[in-house]
Amino acid sequence: MAVSVEIHHTGSDPGERADIAAHIEHALADRRGHWNVSILGSQASDQWEMKILGPNGFERTYMLEGTAGECEPQAIGKIVAKMVKNG
Repeated sequence: MAVSVEIHHTGSDPGERADIAAHIEHALADRRGHWNVSILGSQASDQWEMKILGPNGFERTYMLEGTAGECEPQAIGKIVAKMVKNG
């Protein structure tokens, strides 16, 4: 299993980005293949776009809502786990 995580324009400090990456890696720990997760923030809103690419053409996109607490590291890990569960 290989996981690449990219986080851009979220306003997160390096420690928080590392925490987000750790939760994503944990969510994908039992999955085979190479996974690429990118999170792109917006200066205009509190929404972050998350895209997950995986083996066998797996591709999912999700808008993380900051006001709903979805931009927290633990929440992101849980969302990733749900998104890849049936993939």
